[in-house]
Amino acid sequence: MEPEIPEVQTKEIISPAEEKFEKMRSKTGLVLGPLVFLIFYFLPYSSVSYEAHALSAVILLVIVWWITEPVPIPAAALLGALLCVVLNVADIKKVFAPFADPIVFLFLGSFILAEAMSKHGLDKRFALGILRMKFVGKSTGRILFTFGAITAFISMWISNTAAAAMMLPIAVGIVGSVAKIAGEEKGRKIDVRKFRFGTAMMLMTAYSASIGGIGTPVGTPPNLIGIAMIEKFAGLRISFFEWLMFALPMLVIMYVFLFLLIYFLNKPEVSGLKISDSFVSSSKLDLGKMKRGEINSMIAFFVTVALWIIPGFIAVIYGTESGVFKNYNNHLPEAAAALIGASLLFLLPVDRKKMEFTINWKDVTRIDWGTLILFGGGLSLGNLMFETKLADYLGKSFINFSGLETVWGITFAAIFIAIIVSEATSNTASANMIVPVVISICIAGNINPVPPAIGATLGASWGFMLPVSTPPNAIVYGSGMVPITKMIRSGVFFDIIGGVLIWLILRLLLPLLNLG
Repeated sequence: MEPEIPEVQTKEIISPAEEKFEKMRSKTGLVLGPLVFLIFYFLPYSSVSYEAHALSAVILLVIVWWITEPVPIPAAALLGALLCVVLNVADIKKVFAPFADPIVFLFLGSFILAEAMSKHGLDKRFALGILRMKFVGKSTGRILFTFGAITAFISMWISNTAAAAMMLPIAVGIVGSVAKIAGEEKGRKIDVRKFRFGTAMMLMTAYSASIGGIGTPVGTPPNLIGIAMIEKFAGLRISFFEWLMFALPMLVIMYVFLFLLIYFLNKPEVSGLKISDSFVSSSKLDLGKMKRGEINSMIAFFVTVALWIIPGFIAVIYGTESGVFKNYNNHLPEAAAALIGASLLFLLPVDRKKMEFTINWKDVTRIDWGTLILFGGGLSLGNLMFETKLADYLGKSFINFSGLETVWGITFAAIFIAIIVSEATSNTASANMIVPVVISICIAGNINPVPPAIGATLGASWGFMLPVSTPPNAIVYGSGMVPITKMIRSGVFFDIIGGVLIWLILRLLLPLLNLG
C-alpha cells in the first residue's frame, strides 16, 4: 500500500522574526518613498526638461515601493503612471496606452493557457514525465539543470516571453510534485511559497528563458533591434551564422554560471528524491488516462507554440528582411498567437451535451491580473523615459563621466548601462534607447561602434532584479513562489557576473570574427 501523500500547503506562513522584518520594511518604505520623491522633485534642475525631471522623481518613488512593498507592487506601478498624468509628464492617453500594449495581451493569453493546463492537470502530467526520466528525477539539482536547459534551448527559437509562459505551468507542476515527495520524506507538510526549490525553479525558468534568447538573432527582440541598428548606423550586416559564433559559446558559459548561482543561493531542502519512483507511479495512477480537458488544453498549447515557432523557421529560410517574415509578424504576432490558443479553450468542448468547454470565464478570473497591471505600469514608465529623453541623458552622462575613450572601455560601460536601464524598463525599450546612443558616441569619437553596440544589445536582455525588468521575470513572479527580495538578491549577482562575462567573451571572440 502506498503511503498517503500530504497535501501541499499554499498559505504562506512566516516566522515572528520575518513578520517583524516585513512590517518594518513596509513602514520604512511607506515614508521613504514619498520623502525621496519630494526631495528629488523640488531639487533644482537645468540639464533636462521638466518632464524628465518629474519622471525621475516618480521612478525613484516607484522603485522604493517595489523594493519595500508598503503597497502591492502592481498598485505602485499604477500609481506611478497616475502621478505622471497629474504632474503633466505626458497626457493620459500616452501614459496609459502601454497598459494595452500587445505584450500585455501576450501575458493574458499565456495566463489563460496556463490556467487551463492547471485546471485539467496537464501541467502535472508534463511534470511527472520529466520526473520519470531516470537521470533527472532522482535529484533536485538535475531537475533544475535539465529543466533550465530545455527552457533556454526553446528560447533560442521563440521569444523569451513565450518560452517562459510555455514552461511556467510545467515548472509549477514539478514544484508541487517535488514538494509532495519532500513532504513524505520529512513527514510534514511543505509550504510551496517558502519552498527554496520552488523559488529556484521559478528563477531558473525566467532567467533561462532570458539568456536562451541571446543564442540566435530571432531569440529576443533586442537582438534584431541591435543587428538592424548596426547595419543602419554603422553600415555592417551581422549574419545569422556570425551571431551564432559568439552567442552560442556565451550562452553555454552563462548557463553554467546561472545554474550554480541559482542552486547555491536557493539550495533545495532536499537533494536526492529517494521515493520518487513510488510517488511518480502512484501519481500516474491517480491521473489515469488523458481526459478530454487535458487533450483540449494540449491542442491549444501546441497550436500556440507552433505559431510562436514558425517565425524562427521563416527567418532561417527567407531572412528577417523578407516579405514572408514581415507579413507573418504583421498578421500573427506573438500576442495574437497566444490569444488564438486561449480562444480555442472557450470553443473546444469537454461535454457537448452539457455545453461545457475547456475553460470558462470564472476560471479566467483566477489568473494573476496584478501582473498584467504591473507590467503595463513598467512599460509606461519605460516609454516615458524614452519620450522625455531621460534615458538618453542618463546614458550620455554615464559614459561622459566615466571618461572611457577606448572601444572596449565604452563596450564595458554600454553593457552595464543597458543592464541598469533594462531593470526599470523592457529589454526592447532598453535596446531602442541605448544602442543608438552608443553608436552615435562611438562614431563621434571615431571608434568602432560594433562591439559597444553588440554589448548594449546583449546587456538589454540582462535585467534580472525586478518583476518588471523582463517579461519572464513578471511571468514567474505571478506564481507567488518568488519573494521580490530573493529575485533582487539573485538578480544583482547575475547582473554583475553576466555583465563581466559578456565583456570577456566579446573581447575574446569578436576580434576572431573580424567584428572587433
